[in-house]
Amino acid sequence: MGDTFIRHIELLGYEKRFFPSQHYVYMFLVKWNDLSEKVVYRRFTEIYEFHKVLKEMFPIESGDINIENRIIPHLPAPKWFDGQRSTENRQGTLAEYCYTLVNLPHKISRCLHVVTFFKVRHDDMNPVTDSQIKKPEVFLLPKDSKQSLTDITGPIVLQTYRAIADYEKSSKSEMALKAGEMVDVVEKSENGWWFCQLKNKWGWVPAAYLEPMDGPDESEEQEPNYAGESYVVQKSYTAVEEDELTLKEGDTIKVIHKLLDGWWVIRKDETTGYYPSMYLQKAGEVNPVRSDLRNRSAPPRRSTIRNAKSIHKRGRKHISQETYRRNSKKYIQRQWNMQGNSQNKANVIIEKNEPQENKAKAQPAVPPRPSKDLILNRCTERTRRKIL
Repeated sequence: MGDTFIRHIELLGYEKRFFPSQHYVYMFLVKWNDLSEKVVYRRFTEIYEFHKVLKEMFPIESGDINIENRIIPHLPAPKWFDGQRSTENRQGTLAEYCYTLVNLPHKISRCLHVVTFFKVRHDDMNPVTDSQIKKPEVFLLPKDSKQSLTDITGPIVLQTYRAIADYEKSSKSEMALKAGEMVDVVEKSENGWWFCQLKNKWGWVPAAYLEPMDGPDESEEQEPNYAGESYVVQKSYTAVEEDELTLKEGDTIKVIHKLLDGWWVIRKDETTGYYPSMYLQKAGEVNPVRSDLRNRSAPPRRSTIRNAKSIHKRGRKHISQETYRRNSKKYIQRQWNMQGNSQNKANVIIEKNEPQENKAKAQPAVPPRPSKDLILNRCTERTRRKIL
């Protein structure tokens, strides 16, 4: 029997799940060469990471060497806030992507990377749930939408951004820009480098040099999370600006604010500062060394761009490092207080219980001895003889 390969991938819809936190997963019906059909569930972030690795495996077919040779389809990067509306709107793009993927040359469509990604996993058969949390909500594509691919797909609409200053490229993979030029963003990477298109040119551009046409783009950024997410430093960096941090490879930190320009606000112990996101990896994840660590340096920060001219009257909101530090201290102090209160409550319970445990248990009362007349009147003959 030949190698296993996929004959067809059909997008069925998506699920809204509530454990371990609210998130969305897409449902795919995967048809294999042995005529079996399996349903698998994948987050869009997983699909996007799969897509990035596929492009690295086939640089010619992905257009990295010559854009005219690209046959691997585009896939927009995940949004900073992936809500239900974006999950629903992305279905057409995903359906078209899967259709194109399966029909690529066999060296791509039947490679181990593709086959492994769409194989059934344990959590596809037994998703992790919590009986105390409500069950997932299922949203299926309408039946009439599945009859024709054109019913659920359309052209991928790219966002247009404007350059706020001149940018000189430092490598062949980048693209130079002049202030005021308009580019279409094909891919947004959270490391601060965005892949853009300008007429017949393509290349990576620092996100810090771009602004949307309709207003400052901080609406795309997450709010600060002072609880923080655990990350591990993958590459050492020495601070250049006063508000940056110097860290060594292997250090564990907390990310408290993810910014679009690829410079995240992190917390090391009680100190906060900026650090390049491309040098960080989420704790617990095991990934090979990423190509962007080898091929590109950290992108410039917005605050370091000279002669930047925005077309918007309202500037970007800026949070000072003092605000980050103050709010981080408040969060850490609150956590300590909660832990202290919990410990005190436990101690109080123990103290209240100890006297009750040490206290001697009350002995049952001894009934009075019955009188002679009572025994003679109520007891048996045998008992009466003992007192006579």
